Amino acid sequence: MKARHSRWTAGLLSAAVMALSAQVASAQTTMPSTLRFGSGYLDVPSASVLPHLAIQGTYSGWFANDTPNLLEVDPTSGAVVGVGPMDQEDYYQDVALAIGLFNRLEVGATLQQTNDEANGGTMFGYFGRLALLKPAATGGLGLAAGVRYMDAPDYPQGLDYQPNRLGFADFTVRGDYDGSIDNFDSELTVYGVGTINVPGPEASFLPDNDVTFSLGYGNGLFKEGGEFDWYANTDSDGWFSGASWALGLADNTLLHLVGEWNGFDINTGVQLDVKGVRVGAHVLGLNHGSNVSVFRSRKLGFLVSTNVCPGGGLLCGNQLLERVAPDTVQLPAPAPDTVVVTREVEPELPTGSPSNICLATGQNVQVLLTAQGDTLVGPARVSIETLRPGVVFAGTYADSRGWFENDESVMFEENSYDKSGNETQMACNQIMRVGEFQGVPLFSMRNAERPFEMLYVPVRPGIWQPYETGLQGTRGDF
Repeated sequence: MKARHSRWTAGLLSAAVMALSAQVASAQTTMPSTLRFGSGYLDVPSASVLPHLAIQGTYSGWFANDTPNLLEVDPTSGAVVGVGPMDQEDYYQDVALAIGLFNRLEVGATLQQTNDEANGGTMFGYFGRLALLKPAATGGLGLAAGVRYMDAPDYPQGLDYQPNRLGFADFTVRGDYDGSIDNFDSELTVYGVGTINVPGPEASFLPDNDVTFSLGYGNGLFKEGGEFDWYANTDSDGWFSGASWALGLADNTLLHLVGEWNGFDINTGVQLDVKGVRVGAHVLGLNHGSNVSVFRSRKLGFLVSTNVCPGGGLLCGNQLLERVAPDTVQLPAPAPDTVVVTREVEPELPTGSPSNICLATGQNVQVLLTAQGDTLVGPARVSIETLRPGVVFAGTYADSRGWFENDESVMFEENSYDKSGNETQMACNQIMRVGEFQGVPLFSMRNAERPFEMLYVPVRPGIWQPYETGLQGTRGDF
């Protein structure tokens, strides 16, 4: 299978994937990228799927060791004639493209090689995964069902060849071997998988981090070939598992430590996630102590992946699970030092209409509004204008924030929200806090259900700006 043009073709396609990806832009999940077949670990899927219309492009490759002991097949009859050397390429690569649909489905295709028929022909792969149960934004259990299909090699002999778990053309992998071994059927793989995603351990020396664990069962590539000594040193029975640890090194920067069992191999790797671009290195077949074949050997590989999402034409940022801060009540700052003037007759206190102001903390503060438009606070009913900047209302507000002044979108739970209508007043008993965006709390109506159609952002004490999903931003980057 030595065809130099296959390397150039796959490389050019990978560049096209990266260029296409850069034209479209949400938040990446904390899952690392697979070598093929969409989001997951390395060769094992998880229950997560890409956000709606998010696009993931991946280029991956690995180096093959010498393979002195491969099954030798007569090219004319297809009969097994013994064990002998096989001319192997020293580097294999593939390109994959995946897209998320409706926050529930992920589909895509992969190009394994482009060769002439004498070297196995052109091999494509196709995949899809449906999220049956999605965890909350703070973590939990996810369940998914998926399918993988990979073209079999196309050699001129016309035998019943089958794809192998490493994804390259190999004429020794066939559907049957004169009835001496069970049929090998790996073109279609159906599987189910469950994933638990939870916040990681908290320690003074650790940044915020997430941990995932996955367990699944499938046929095809996860099960076939356990009877072949040169293909596997254990019978997988179809079970697979994976785990990852994502460390938040900085804004939009994650470090993934990945390990998995794909039914045959223990694979491990590390990936660095920076503002939507992932680069990684991995070792495949860590459990193979002896170099029996290209399948039963340790292999060094790497990948490059981009994740982009619709909206602003930028690469996606990276997100850990949402951390829910405990409810806190922050009292207003104490009044500045005052000078008390003793008078024989105390002046009457100013009068006004009592009114409640809902703060960004979700707490009400009562003030008095005079007929002249002044706001009076405190037992002495002092005008707030005479106390600035000594009086500061509790809470964090969007006023003067760059993203608010520039009418940029607010991202929350994989959805984009834009300004809707004019600023308004809200009562604290109408709303509840559901999260935050860049340090500013986000609220929804108490009777609203997820996914929220409308969010409310505190602009100033008592003043709120509605944001609605599905709208085109009035300004921003184009």
